[in-house]
Amino acid sequence: MKRNFLLIGLAIISLPSFTSIESDKKYIKRTTIIVQSNDGEKLIAKSDCIGCHKLDKKLIGPSYVDIAKKYANNSKNVDYLAGKIVKGGSGVWGSMPMSAHASLKKEDAKSMAKYILALKK
Repeated sequence: MKRNFLLIGLAIISLPSFTSIESDKKYIKRTTIIVQSNDGEKLIAKSDCIGCHKLDKKLIGPSYVDIAKKYANNSKNVDYLAGKIVKGGSGVWGSMPMSAHASLKKEDAKSMAKYILALKK
């Protein structure tokens, strides 16, 4: 009889700890989804940018770090670089033209540009 009361008491005491673990998991999942949906770095990784650009070394085009050094991190330059990403261009970094990415949404291009400009040290 005493053993039954002891087991019931332990079960009652341990139940709240299981429910808090479940609520923590829900919070972590929601936070992760929000962070991933607005990340310019992930958009760049999914695109064809890596064929011409690297993080810290010149490939065909300039490195992302070199771009960040050249342009100040402000809304004017974010818009400018987003426009270059969508429309393409040439002459700024040499004779090799950058291809246009017309199917890319303007907001995604801005997110990519914000990520690149944030690399300035």
